[in-house]
Amino acid sequence: MGALKRLDAEHGELKSMRTAPAQLRRGVAAAMLDHLIAEGLARGYRRLSLETGNNAPFAPARALYARAGFVECGPFADYTDASFSRYYTLALDPDV
Repeated sequence: MGALKRLDAEHGELKSMRTAPAQLRRGVAAAMLDHLIAEGLARGYRRLSLETGNNAPFAPARALYARAGFVECGPFADYTDASFSRYYTLALDPDV
């Protein structure tokens, strides 16, 4: 499961991404992430951002986002800096 939220005409947010336990480590999350990035491009977004957990259970998700080219950033949209969260962004337009 994955969701994409419009923040403005050029910026989208990746929301919940979950993989069924029986499908872990089978490439499902990478395929979903690729699909959401493609959908962001189709919507005309120039940037995608996300918030994820900072603790150990979220390490695989953070590695997935890094492999896809997401880089750490500060809080965006209505988020405030919290010790539990990490924020990432991906420029879809090379001029961003």
